[in-house]
Amino acid sequence: MGGFLDYSPGDSFLHRLNPLAKIFLSLMLCVSCFATGSPIFCLMIILLNLGMASVAGISSRALAMLRTLIKFCAFLFFIQVFFIREGTILLSLPFNVYVTDKGFMFSLMMALRLIGATLPLALMLSITKMNDLSNVLVGRVGIPYKYAFSLTTAIRFIPVFTAEMAGIMEAQTARGVAFDTKNIFKKIGLIFPLCVPLLITSVRKIEGAAISAELRGFNCRKRESGYKSYPFRTADIGVSIFALILAAAGVFVPF
Repeated sequence: MGGFLDYSPGDSFLHRLNPLAKIFLSLMLCVSCFATGSPIFCLMIILLNLGMASVAGISSRALAMLRTLIKFCAFLFFIQVFFIREGTILLSLPFNVYVTDKGFMFSLMMALRLIGATLPLALMLSITKMNDLSNVLVGRVGIPYKYAFSLTTAIRFIPVFTAEMAGIMEAQTARGVAFDTKNIFKKIGLIFPLCVPLLITSVRKIEGAAISAELRGFNCRKRESGYKSYPFRTADIGVSIFALILAAAGVFVPF
């Protein structure tokens, strides 16, 4: 999952879409997950995301992220399911702990919505160049360049910081620190002190990026400064209509 946000080059149908169409598709997939109350529909959205990842040639990345999300959502599910005490009791445990039908459905929908809403955004970032995303936000949407630059720079730094953290952990492992412990609290205690060197490295990188941007005329950049155009083609319109249909189906269609 560490490299999932890195751009994956390709010439698939999804790669050739307008970046704005990709953003709109991913947002509508997220909206449809939160608008529906059906777990079947959320599962369909997740399968659709996996299908799009296969078309884009990044199915291995999508499956790796799906496995990570399932582990995280399973943890949230088992925490949340015991806190909702309304509804019919499905499972009774000692110490007055029980699982109800409403608690089970709420926790299940929370987990499915989290998975279904995370995958399309990560997929869009994985098949879209950050320069294209920044240019289309400035040129087509009209967002000021400094805000678009801040957004894309933050996205760029995620895999960089992940790699930095992995390098720090490898250095500490070579010194005898056992990060492979199964005790989650002990592992958090080992990882927490590493945030200090990561923070120092991050500040240095941000300062270097700021100086580089200033030298390249960051404050002179305007909406008309971009040289590349991003016209909407038939495929982009079709994908946008499909995204709207999905969002409407999540609201109005019972499953």
